[in-house]
Amino acid sequence: MSTTEIRPPADAPADVLSLYHLLDPEVLADPYPLYHRLRSEHPVHWDPYLHAWIVTRYEDVITVLSKYSADRSPSPQYFEALGAPEVSPIAKVMIKQMLFMDAPAHTRLRKLAGAAFIPARVRQMRGHIQDIATKLVDDIFARGDGKMDLLADFAEPLPAIVTAEMLGVPVEDHVQLKDWSVTFAEMLGNFQHNPDRLGGVLRAVEGLTAYFQDQIRQQRSKPRDGLIHAFMTTEVDGDHLTDDEIVANCIVTMVGGLETTTNLITNGILSLLRNPDQLVRLRSNLDIMPAAVEELLRYESPSQHTARLAPDDVTLGGKQIRKRQAVIAVMAAGNRDPERFPDPDRLDFDRPDNRHLAFGWAAHFCFGAPLARLEGHIAFETILRRFPVIELTGEKLVWRENLGLRGLKSFPLTYKTNP
Repeated sequence: MSTTEIRPPADAPADVLSLYHLLDPEVLADPYPLYHRLRSEHPVHWDPYLHAWIVTRYEDVITVLSKYSADRSPSPQYFEALGAPEVSPIAKVMIKQMLFMDAPAHTRLRKLAGAAFIPARVRQMRGHIQDIATKLVDDIFARGDGKMDLLADFAEPLPAIVTAEMLGVPVEDHVQLKDWSVTFAEMLGNFQHNPDRLGGVLRAVEGLTAYFQDQIRQQRSKPRDGLIHAFMTTEVDGDHLTDDEIVANCIVTMVGGLETTTNLITNGILSLLRNPDQLVRLRSNLDIMPAAVEELLRYESPSQHTARLAPDDVTLGGKQIRKRQAVIAVMAAGNRDPERFPDPDRLDFDRPDNRHLAFGWAAHFCFGAPLARLEGHIAFETILRRFPVIELTGEKLVWRENLGLRGLKSFPLTYKTNP
């Protein structure tokens, strides 16, 4: 975390290898040539502008995700000592989130939280998620103008409603929760934290904290089925979560559920439209949807990279990495590594052994993956069944400035109800 915005020197060569190029909207629109150069020329690369090592090969990414430290969120006292006490409320939340913990603290929280997302429990939600998706499409048809913004009309509200219900909060709150989530996600997905946006992030953290504190108070007297109540009542070896831990991990669970699934849906449909042969094939055989979802996750990963800290002085890819130096593992680059995925830039629903990195790896593998896969499956199948023809409008697509959580700002499409 940093309160200063990262910018390269004014005289930096245009072709210098650095992930800072993602700040260029054209590179952000198609980051894969940059990832390819990094992976081919300097697969373990010291980035002088990000002050971190960049790792882009599949096997190296697995090494970092498996063996390096996730305990990377500075304490509130760190920012107070820097003269930036305004960041302390954000730090107080982040240091209690399992995303930023190693074992045994991470193991404890994972056990307490993971029960809500076991595959068997998620599968029970299939019919209800389908009902939500059907209602959203019906609302699009009701306008009758042949136009939609797939992001605003479908891909945002579907996981937002599902996540609100998973948490056990009023469904009508999903719009406000989504708004806070998008803002908080800037802290998770960006290398730099623009001071101009810091106020919005702080307001989002304060809003989310107050919201979940209020939900905890309400559910002590009037319990509701959902993750909040599970957090409040679950016990592992006589251990319970504190209220602060419940709030922090409701926030990270909500953000993960909303941001990545929304991006899976929009990125996936865009990938299909850009690969019409695969779109035709999927329309003609929806039975291959499970394999298609995995390949769409690999091809356009909703979560592009994550950071770790070297646990000791280590050697990786022939480079010496010092203890506690930051290492950015670029999962999206690993997912296009030709040493692991032949012809990696081709969308291929027959790809064998498709063990991609979109959900991370090892202890921090996304515990919401079963739900994200199910929502993606239902979303894609519903869209393809209900819209025989969907087309891009020709408007320029603009990607969000969130460099780690890859998604569009809007996704305008036209549709026809008859081929």
